[in-house]
Amino acid sequence: MSETQIPLTPARQKSLTRLKRVEGQVRGIGRMLEEDRYCIDVLTQLSAVKSALAAVEGEILRDHAGHCVAHAIESGDTDAQRAKMDELIGLLAKHYRL
Repeated sequence: MSETQIPLTPARQKSLTRLKRVEGQVRGIGRMLEEDRYCIDVLTQLSAVKSALAAVEGEILRDHAGHCVAHAIESGDTDAQRAKMDELIGLLAKHYRL
């Protein structure tokens, strides 16, 4: 019996595409190190990867707020609302060291 795969939302597909691009960038940085490329060039590429990952993070956060958090709010279930907000606050606190 095969599992039915749920199609990705456009936002998730966009994030997946970006992550595949980042994966290629990271492999390229590895090659740069193997080729003993100039440190500043490597650091420039590392900065580009960090920016690309931050963009993916932002997309996923927007998707979460737009769907998961919104669903909890619309449900009227205060426990679900509190749980989603606690998740979000915990993530942000960890990320920003609050």
